[in-house]
Amino acid sequence: MGERSRNASQDSGGSTGHLLSLLPHPTPGHLHCSGGRSVMWSLTALLLLVPSGGQAATLEKPVLSLHPPWTTIFKGERVTLRCDGYHPPLLELRPISTLWYLGHLLLPSHKKSIEVQTPGVYRCQTRGAPVSDPIHLSVSNDWLILQVPYAAVFEGEPLVVRCRGWYDKVVYKLHYYHDGKAVRYFHSSANYTVPQARASDSGRYQCSGTMRIPVESAPMFSAKVAVTVQELFPAPVLRVTGRAEARGGVAVRCDTRLHPQKRDTPLQFAFYKYSRPVRRFDWGAEYTVPEPEVEELESYWCEAATATRSVRKRSPWLQLPGRGSAPDSASTTAPVPQAAALAPGNQPLSFRKPPVSRSAAPVTSVPNITSPGLRFPAGRAPTAGPPACAPPTPWEPSAAAALKPDVDLLLREMQLLKGLLSRVVLELKEPQAFPEHGDTPGPPTSHLAVSPATQATAVVES
Repeated sequence: MGERSRNASQDSGGSTGHLLSLLPHPTPGHLHCSGGRSVMWSLTALLLLVPSGGQAATLEKPVLSLHPPWTTIFKGERVTLRCDGYHPPLLELRPISTLWYLGHLLLPSHKKSIEVQTPGVYRCQTRGAPVSDPIHLSVSNDWLILQVPYAAVFEGEPLVVRCRGWYDKVVYKLHYYHDGKAVRYFHSSANYTVPQARASDSGRYQCSGTMRIPVESAPMFSAKVAVTVQELFPAPVLRVTGRAEARGGVAVRCDTRLHPQKRDTPLQFAFYKYSRPVRRFDWGAEYTVPEPEVEELESYWCEAATATRSVRKRSPWLQLPGRGSAPDSASTTAPVPQAAALAPGNQPLSFRKPPVSRSAAPVTSVPNITSPGLRFPAGRAPTAGPPACAPPTPWEPSAAAALKPDVDLLLREMQLLKGLLSRVVLELKEPQAFPEHGDTPGPPTSHLAVSPATQATAVVES
C-alpha cells in the first residue's frame, strides 16, 4: 500500500514538472508587495492543476485550435485560440481548469477560449493533463502575406495556401511559388489548393502580385513560409507469421503503422503474386498462401491504402529469413509489373519463374541493311521464334543467384519481343519477301544475299 502511494505521488509530480519550470521564482520581498499577488496566483494555479487520485495518468494532452485557421495575420487583427480537453464540472471546488502560456509566460486567463493578437508560441493545459502542442502565431506589417493552415497536413489531405493583401485588398496578377518555382497563376485573389497532398509537396511557398493603392503597384512578394506534409503511414512490409494449421499453407501479414494523430484512419490491404492479385483490397491485414504455392513465397507482396485510395503504398517482395541479404533497391521499389503486352498467340506474358528444362527454337538473325530495293530470295525469308538461350543455371545459395531466374526470364521475353518486332518491320517494308501473304508471286528481281560464313555479297536471280 505504501509503495502504491509513493508511485501515485511520483506520477503527480511528473505531470507538473513542466509547469514548475514555467512559474516565476519569488523573492523574499514579493510576498509583501504587489508582486506577491501574482506569485500567489501562480501557486494557486499549480495546486488546482495537480491531479487527484491518479486520474491524470489516463488523460491525453488537450487539443489547441486556431480560428481562423491561419498562422500569419496582419498587425491589429485578432484570432481565437480554443483548448479542448478534460474540464471538470462547474460544481467542483476547483473550477479553474485551464492554463494558457505565451512562451514561458503564464497568461491571466482560465477560460476555454481566448482572443489574442500578440505574436509568439501559444500552449494550453487542462487540469491533470500534459501541455498541448504549440501553435506559432506570426504578425506581419507587409502589404502581402502568405497564409498556411496551423494544423498538420497529412498525405492524401487537401493542402490550401492563401495569398492575402493588406486587410483583404484584392491581389491581381497573382503567382504562387513552390521552392522558387511558379506553380499557379490567377488573374485576381484566389487560394492555391493541392487536392491530395504528397510528401513532394513539402517545401517553402511564396506568392507575388500587384494591388491598386490607388493605382496598380509594382509586383510585391510575400515572405516565404515552410510547409511540411506529414507521412500518414510508411510503406508496408510483408512478413510470415506462421503456419495456418486449420486450412494449410502459410500465413503472411502486411504490416504498417499509422501516424499517432491519425491512428483512427481505416486501412485496407491487398495481396499479390507477381503482378496477379490473389486477394483484392479488404480490411484484413493477413492472408494465407495455399500449400501448393508455399515454395514461391518470395513472389508475394502487398499493398496498404486508405478507403478512398488517396494514399496507396506497396511493400517490397517478401523476404524469407536465412536467404542472405535483401535484394537491391531496384527489385524492391519497382512498380507493379503490368501484364499488358501480348506474346505470340495473344497470350499474356508470364511473370512466373521459368522451369530449368525450358527450351526455345532458334531464330534467324537479319542483317541491319537499309539499302533501297533490298529483297530476300524466295524460301529464305527470316523466321521469328523464341530466342535460343541456355537453361538457367542451378540455384546457388546467394542473393545474386536467387535473382538470376527473374533476369533470365526478362532477357528471354525482351529477345522474343525484339524478334516479333523485326518480323513486323520486315513485312511492312518488304511485303514481297513473304510469299505466303500474297496471292501471286511478283516478277523476278535481283536480290542481295549475304552469306554468314564468307560475309560476301552476290547477285542472285529468283
